[in-house]
Amino acid sequence: MEADYIIVGAGSAGCVLADKLSARPNNRVIVVEAGGNDSSFWISTPIGYGRLFYDKRVNWCYSTEPDPSLGGRKSHWPRGRVLGGSSSINALVCIRGRSEDFEDWATATGDSRWGPDAMAACFRSFDDNDHGANEWRNSGGVFPIRSIEGASHPVTRNFLDACEEVGVSRNQDFNGESQEGAGLYQINTRDGRRVSAADAFLKPALRRSNLTVLKETRALRLSFSDNRCTGLVVERHGKQENLIARKEVILAAGAIDSPKLLQLSGIGDGGLLSKFGIQVRVDNPNVGANLQDHVGLNYYFRSKVPTLNQELSPIIRRFWNGARYLLTRSGPLSLSVNQGGAFFKTSPNRVLPNMQLYLQLITTLNGRGQSRPLLAPDPFPAFTLGLSNVRPISRGRIQIGSADPMDPPLILSNAYGATEDLDEMVEAVEFIRKLVATKALSNVTDSEILPGPSVQSRAELVEDILQRTGTVYHPSCTCAMGRDPTTSVLDSDLRVRGVDALRVVDASSFPNILSGNLNVPVMMLATQASNIILKS
Repeated sequence: MEADYIIVGAGSAGCVLADKLSARPNNRVIVVEAGGNDSSFWISTPIGYGRLFYDKRVNWCYSTEPDPSLGGRKSHWPRGRVLGGSSSINALVCIRGRSEDFEDWATATGDSRWGPDAMAACFRSFDDNDHGANEWRNSGGVFPIRSIEGASHPVTRNFLDACEEVGVSRNQDFNGESQEGAGLYQINTRDGRRVSAADAFLKPALRRSNLTVLKETRALRLSFSDNRCTGLVVERHGKQENLIARKEVILAAGAIDSPKLLQLSGIGDGGLLSKFGIQVRVDNPNVGANLQDHVGLNYYFRSKVPTLNQELSPIIRRFWNGARYLLTRSGPLSLSVNQGGAFFKTSPNRVLPNMQLYLQLITTLNGRGQSRPLLAPDPFPAFTLGLSNVRPISRGRIQIGSADPMDPPLILSNAYGATEDLDEMVEAVEFIRKLVATKALSNVTDSEILPGPSVQSRAELVEDILQRTGTVYHPSCTCAMGRDPTTSVLDSDLRVRGVDALRVVDASSFPNILSGNLNVPVMMLATQASNIILKS
């Protein structure tokens, strides 16, 4: 099977690429996706992502190696294995990233096409924002970004008032002029249903005869002729097949699988590849290195007033809200679990916000093992305040553990490899307790459940942080683009250094992680990548 472009992965980046590249009728495009259809009711239902958290039918369900910086603990890393990729199983929060992030991109790449103005234009090209159009956002695009104003839980008002009491002002739009402040999150839904990258970009494009998606097809390794990438070896229907790319192969498999596929194909750290008997084509130790991720920590509070626990825990209320959703596409099932949030500074000495805050009007402390029962939460009223560092210093690594493509790669997360990241989390915890002590939140808060008021000293806070920190599911930067060949994998055109006709377009391409959730920025990256590819 032949095509002009072969795209590996039908996630957020791959869906955008498939749409943009196939829009030219003379381009034949094949998308290779390891997963299958996204027809599950739990994918289209916004709060249903909790049911998919450990579902291997749509989720790679990766696990990290024991992390010494977390006392040797492993972490669960869900990644989408389905049309739409992780955009089909995430928590739907839409954040485009702040201008300063993209200024860093422009500096790292030496290319203004990755600067704030250019990336804002990419965002506006697909944005359908119910706040209306202005210089920062747009309306009428293919990707809906919806406010939950009027649908949020009443406690969100207490939260926003509490933020103002501690000096964090109200922000009406995190995707507007400034990201700093407290407000309601926007989510990618339409008529109460999730709109994934597959819904917005891929499915409309599939009406074109020049686009083919090969589902349940596993990419095994890249093919080369001399120095040129000529295609891909895949496993499909239990047999190996060779796909031929007349123009380019584009990896959009994500921050875990794109570096894995490069390494399996001889592009990576020469010592690692030789260890597994893989012929070294390009010796570049940066492949899989520079792993950046947002790490998170939740604090749980018993509430004096009903929360979503009372809407979804009693079985009769669960059935009632299920019927309400089926009939009207409204109610708690139509929303993200994250309703309010903030971007704030943990210290007045910081120039920019360094922490993101999530308010969830639900708790699942009764979850055990392989479950995250958002639709069967704790039976008592409670809420969660979740922390996430937005620009961590710690760096991890993705590397193959064998030459077998069917083996998962090793994820060396190194969550708190830098002491600065641990220090700012301690500051953030102190901020949360200050926030809960405000008049606005104390009016609705009964007590701190976890870790509990007995955890007070810095040593106790640090111990709790190390015991309970987890990922916020934003791995990135493992095939970073940059101007310096000694520290990057890609040039500013997203081309893999050392070979021809091969690019990487996904979160692994980021020069540095962004401040906030990564789904929308990946679509922005893929939009700009499409512009670059079509002009080349």
